[in-house]
Amino acid sequence: MKLIPLPAFVDNYIWMLHDGQHAWVVDPGDAQPVVLALQREGVQLQGILVTHHHPDHTAGVNILRDATGAQVFGPANEPMPEPLRRVHGGDHIHVLGVDFQVLDVPGHTTGHIAYFGTTPGATPLLFCGDTLFSGGCGRLFEGTSAQMQHSLAQLAALPDATRVCCAHEYTLSNLQFARAVEPDNADLMDYSARAHHLRVQGLPTLPSSIGLERQINPFLRCTQPTVAASVCAFDAAAVERDGIFATLRQWKNQYR
Repeated sequence: MKLIPLPAFVDNYIWMLHDGQHAWVVDPGDAQPVVLALQREGVQLQGILVTHHHPDHTAGVNILRDATGAQVFGPANEPMPEPLRRVHGGDHIHVLGVDFQVLDVPGHTTGHIAYFGTTPGATPLLFCGDTLFSGGCGRLFEGTSAQMQHSLAQLAALPDATRVCCAHEYTLSNLQFARAVEPDNADLMDYSARAHHLRVQGLPTLPSSIGLERQINPFLRCTQPTVAASVCAFDAAAVERDGIFATLRQWKNQYR
């Protein structure tokens, strides 16, 4: 099985899985990178997975479905390009021999879903859209901070080895903020250096892993005293009113 991040727009990734014959893609906001990759890899598009309704994740769906006849799967409770099969948390989709469980992860949008794939003897795989980023998490465009915190806790409980396939290359800016929150986190400093080296070479920082994110991502570390202390120093009144996670997200919103 081959996993390929296809750059799109300024900083999106459309993820492609293929087995040498058939391919699936995740969140194709632009059809053209997918068409070019299908030609380059010599594979046929069999299916499309969508995590949420934003156009940079869905705008290429109709073109690709109409051109290839690919099956489309997407969240049950969001506007989607029709026709497609709508799925809920707990549903399963079989993709090239991998069993993907659908996870409900609202927060960024109210009906956002993720796909967690497992197969015997292989590293688990997570397509998380805009819920979890390396070193960060998605903005709360529709959902609440409580929803996002619950969604991230669900993802953080997945196996450490799980490959985290985020939909945006936000890693360096997220890590800059993470260092402001935990300046003495040695794992974070090491990862920041590695991520910078990859980007200098024009390479993606992704996929990450759940184990790594638990070590360096402040939004998965709100129970850590170092994170709590930094957030309280930023705005103790907001922490008293809204809690650590909501205040951390607000801090990130205004961080420059």
